[in-house]
Amino acid sequence: MIGLDTMRSYQLVLVLKTSLTPSEKKKFFENLKAWLSGLKITSENEWGQKPLSYPIKKEAAGFYLEMMLMGENIPSDFEKKLLTNDGVLRHLLLRKE
Repeated sequence: MIGLDTMRSYQLVLVLKTSLTPSEKKKFFENLKAWLSGLKITSENEWGQKPLSYPIKKEAAGFYLEMMLMGENIPSDFEKKLLTNDGVLRHLLLRKE
């Protein structure tokens, strides 16, 4: 059992392509939760579609999602999986204190 003193808090913000269909988004969220299976998702906020300051991969807007996570460590290949996924425009993963 992991003690509360060893649990770390993380914040993950994702910017997804707006051209993703609802079924593609649902599949991505299922994959994301599988990648983070060792962590507890404490909150999940969809900020919705917002315009981007500059085009990224020919997209003018992005779908924003914020997740708060608790756990010991982020899986070592997690960011690599995000970078290789075509639906993710940008991501930000922060360790909170």
